[in-house]
Amino acid sequence: MSNTPNDLHYTASHEWVKTEDDGTVTVGISDHAQALLGDLVFVELPEVGHTGSTGEDCAVVESVKAASDVYFPLDGEITEVNEDLEGDPSLVNTAPYDGGWLFRLRPQNAEDIQHLLEAEAYAAQLEG
Repeated sequence: MSNTPNDLHYTASHEWVKTEDDGTVTVGISDHAQALLGDLVFVELPEVGHTGSTGEDCAVVESVKAASDVYFPLDGEITEVNEDLEGDPSLVNTAPYDGGWLFRLRPQNAEDIQHLLEAEAYAAQLEG
């Protein structure tokens, strides 16, 4: 069974979103997604300053099995990327909700996070 922390929001495409004190959000892929992909060997992160819309692809995670796009969970601008992943992409596997985060963005509208899935709804989607 996948680990699905209750303090995060989720997308149907398996990104998780955590609201930070400064108004930015941290984004990564869920424990379920990393488990499906298997051992990650490469992560292509977006450029800081890149802006995008909800559902637009902005990063790629690649395992020995497959490559998968990562999408903007909200409209916004990338403010930071997790540079630790360049040397150790397996952080996404070992700590998907901590050291394995992918990027931070400043949402265009912070209230849009309410349109994402709560942990319980995301877990139900995984079971369905």
